[in-house]
Formats: sequence, structure tokens, C-alpha cells
Amino acid sequence: MAKGNSRLNKTAELIYVIAGKNDSLVGAQCSMVINELLAPLERSTGLLTVDGDEASAANVLDELRTTPFLTKKRVVLIKNADSFISKNRQLLERYFDNPCATGVLVLAVSSWPSQTRLAKKLPEIGKLISVTQPKPWQLPQRLSQYARDAHDRVLGKQAAELLMELVGDDLARLYSEIDKLALFVGDEKNIRERDIELLIGHNRIFGAFEVIDRITADDIGTAVDRLRRMFAEDRTAEYMVVGAFAFHLRKLFEAKVLLGMGVSIAEVTKRLRIWSNKDRFFSQIRRMSLAHIGNSLQKLAEIDHAVKTGRTRVPIAMEQFVLTLAATSDIS
Repeated sequence: MAKGNSRLNKTAELIYVIAGKNDSLVGAQCSMVINELLAPLERSTGLLTVDGDEASAANVLDELRTTPFLTKKRVVLIKNADSFISKNRQLLERYFDNPCATGVLVLAVSSWPSQTRLAKKLPEIGKLISVTQPKPWQLPQRLSQYARDAHDRVLGKQAAELLMELVGDDLARLYSEIDKLALFVGDEKNIRERDIELLIGHNRIFGAFEVIDRITADDIGTAVDRLRRMFAEDRTAEYMVVGAFAFHLRKLFEAKVLLGMGVSIAEVTKRLRIWSNKDRFFSQIRRMSLAHIGNSLQKLAEIDHAVKTGRTRVPIAMEQFVLTLAATSDIS
């Protein structure tokens, strides 16, 4: 995760160094910094983005020292800046000693050795943001922080966990989905689970629902065809289809447990937020035992691990899952 203040200072530092091995995470952090420094309408006149291999030190410094036009600051973002720093170290050391008060330099690097002169000078005029992939148990908090820092939105723990369940644990992709959700909710302060289901999970969750529904109806051919269409119609399905099936099966499991405890169908519907296809949902529950649903969830966890370790591909594994689910079904 990004180490440093949870929210950038409103009075901007003059130099930011964003360091990390994962290009997508560094890029996401750069976007957060730029979002804090410049409003969208200011970027056409206030932002210059260049690649380190192509950047000219003279042009970069001229840009930083140019009087801002229609903005309070001029911002220069240098991506992949490691080689740029190596080639222009002495020039940058002089700039670090006397940075322009109306310019902000953002350096995106893969490493930032602490023993260099630049590293020792940075704390006096800027900030180092180290970016690492958070551990799985740290992700919900990191996503909530990103929603707050980047969009001033509230993303609760349960909503963050749902987002992870549907999208996976790739942080850059999760950030991208939060960006979409912030636009989707409009003026609403909170990003709710319902918003995530509607915007991100709707097609995939509905697809998983349809596949399982066809299995419980003993229509295996249609179930497999529906699964294949999920991949054919959605380029991102490979990243999210395991989560979509797990989401639906977990809801079936919870509903089955509640019904076994004597909770009414109306109360189960309310607690689990079953928004549509209620009759077919409870029909699936009646046709599947608790053990079968639990075993299916365990199998999905195994598939998820196998995919992440490169031992299988999602379309192949999920088609095998559907066929196994049908073959081992205890549907009465």
C-alpha cells in the first residue's frame, strides 16, 4: 500500500517521488496525486506528462519554472523516471536545493535508494510515497482509503469486500472500479453494496444465477452454453466470473441456513437483499442441499488458487466446475 499521509496535504509539496515495483499501482498512485493537485479542467494548461526515456531535463525545468496559466501550480509528471534521474542527477540535485514555488515535480520510479543525495534532500521540500501491494486482509481498508482520498466517498468494509469478491485482488483494477462507482453514485456520499451489484456485478452475477438455475433444472447443455457466452460477451469475465459464482452460491448458503433456522422467506429476502428473481432463487435453494452448496464454494476457492498460481485458466476451470456441479448434484 502507499505509505505516508492517508490524504495528501491540500498545500502541495513541491516534489513527489512515487516509488514501487508494480507499474499499475504506481500509476494509480500518480493519478491520486494529480487528482489532488489539479482539477480536471486545469490539466490542459497545468499538467505535462512525459516518459523518463524521452524527457529532456531542460524542457522539464523550463516547464516547472513557467508562470502558471489559469492554475495555481504547474505540474510535471515523469513516468518511468529512473533513467531520467540517473542521467540528470546533478541537475536535479541543484533543483532540489531551490525548487520553483509554483511548480510541482512528480517522479514515478521503481526504486528510490535512501543513501543518495536526492533522497536525503527530498524530505525538506517534498514527499516520498512508497507503493506496495497490500496483503489480502489489508485490502478492504486500502480500498476505503482510496475511495475517500481520490473521490471523497465512503466505502464501507462490507462493500469493499463485495468489490474484492467480484473483481479480485488486483489493486489497480479495484481502483479503476472505484473510479467508475464514484461517477455512478453521483452526489451520494456512500458507495453501497447495491451500487456495486448494479454497476459491476449485475451481468456476471445474473450470468452465474442463470447457469446454476439451468443446472438445478437438469438442463446441462444450456448451462454450459450460458457460461461460454459469459466469456464471449464480456472481456473482463475471466477476472470476475469466479467471484460472481461464489457471490451467488454464498447467498444461497446463507439463505439455506436461515431457512433451516425457521426464518421466514420474507425475512430472508430482506436480510440478504434479494432484489430480483426471488421465486427462482428459492427454487434453487429447495433443489440443493447445504452440503452441496458448501462443497461448491470450496471448489471455487480451489479454482481461484489454481488460477492465481498459474495451474489453470478460468474458462477451462469454470466449465469443469459446472460439469462437476451437475454430475455431483443431489437435486431431488
